[in-house]
Amino acid sequence: MNVKATNKVETNRYELELEVSPEEFNDAINAVFKRESKKINIHGFRKGHAPRAFIEKYYGEEVFYEAAIDHLYRPMVMEAVEKSGLQVISIGEFKIDEIGKDKGIQCKLNVVTKPEATIEGYKGIEVTRPAVKVTEEDVNQEIERVRERNSRIITVEGRAAENGDIVSIDFDGYVDGKQFDGGKADNYELTLGAGQFIPGFEEQIVGHNVGDAFDVNVTFPEDYHAEELKGKESVFKINLHEIKVKELPTVDDEFVKDVSEFDTLDEYKKDIEKHLLEQREKAADNDVENQVVDAIIEKVQAEIPDEMVENEVDEIINSFAYRLQSQGLKLETYLKYTGQSTDDLRVQYKPQAERQVKVRLGLEKIAELENLKPTEEETEAEYQKLADAYGMPLDKVKNLVTAEGINGDIQNQKAIELVKDNAVIVEKKEEEKKPAKKRASAKKKGDSAEGEESPAKPKRKSTKKDEAAEEKTEG
Repeated sequence: MNVKATNKVETNRYELELEVSPEEFNDAINAVFKRESKKINIHGFRKGHAPRAFIEKYYGEEVFYEAAIDHLYRPMVMEAVEKSGLQVISIGEFKIDEIGKDKGIQCKLNVVTKPEATIEGYKGIEVTRPAVKVTEEDVNQEIERVRERNSRIITVEGRAAENGDIVSIDFDGYVDGKQFDGGKADNYELTLGAGQFIPGFEEQIVGHNVGDAFDVNVTFPEDYHAEELKGKESVFKINLHEIKVKELPTVDDEFVKDVSEFDTLDEYKKDIEKHLLEQREKAADNDVENQVVDAIIEKVQAEIPDEMVENEVDEIINSFAYRLQSQGLKLETYLKYTGQSTDDLRVQYKPQAERQVKVRLGLEKIAELENLKPTEEETEAEYQKLADAYGMPLDKVKNLVTAEGINGDIQNQKAIELVKDNAVIVEKKEEEKKPAKKRASAKKKGDSAEGEESPAKPKRKSTKKDEAAEEKTEG
């Protein structure tokens, strides 16, 4: 096969003029004949024993042309791309101009090439790094979280309900003397003072004892989600079954021994401080790197073909499908459950793909300009990391992953490090912390009427981010 000409059609698009010699074409026809003739049945010959010349005379000279072209296509394209010297990212239209036993094949192949990128000003980029520090309050908050995880719920006897208690109640709501949908539940667990129910509800349970049956009188808010209940006065008939409290362990050396490998509270606090500092340092480093990447994307200049972005979208979707599969879920099943199509995914991932393509082009150009090349030791270390991560023999990993791909990743990381090392990093002053809002949850053991949300709960503020999250409550 010969590349007769390489013609630039437009930016990043070329037409390759190719020539397959008569000898190469006839060799392909013979190969196809040997494979296909076994299936051909012609009167006067045993099946599969008819000569090629007779078959061509019987069916026409071109009988094996299409199969011969298919036979030649892949190796021909690969050879053409290699001989052209172009960085081809996508194969386009293939057109035959002439074909024949005596002529061979005269054809054209359209290809899309990797764009030439330029980048300037990647040294001296100004970025901000969040201030990193760990306070005593941070350590104590972490200890409180551990206390919460190690708490236990105990039943309270001999006293009335108080704010902070967890009560188990039956409730039955009435508006204008009639029960309403969703206003009834049995053995509902409610944390008093959490503000989960409408204003005034929880306050009226405080002071009552186990076994009490009483009424709670409240008015639904004007902005309540159920139109028919907005601003309505209501009566809830309550039966109080149980009062419980959350008992937190005492923070002392014994507590430390139970929840960690340390013996003293002081050792435990120092370890928490160390880990919090490491986490925040890492988060700050990631923030800096993200800013560097954003700056590279802004500075890189390239005419990126659509095909390159679409190829990247394919990679993202394939990676996503692989992750789903590792969790025992097929992509088709996921799409069915979420009501999406593959086209929806492509639209969703296109901005990410465009970003990844731009940053990769920028990093590759920086690596080229700075002559950043991986050492053999670095390449081998990266292969070993992959082998360890996937639990595969090193040789198998090398067969699956090309050295070109490995080295490309190493070069890109070197480029990022170079830009970071040359960046002007300004430390961001720590913002004053606002006190965290406490959120309490209640557990429902009974069912509301018709499976609806209890009207004692407030209206949910719906946002896209909140749709899959736990329902927030109002005070």
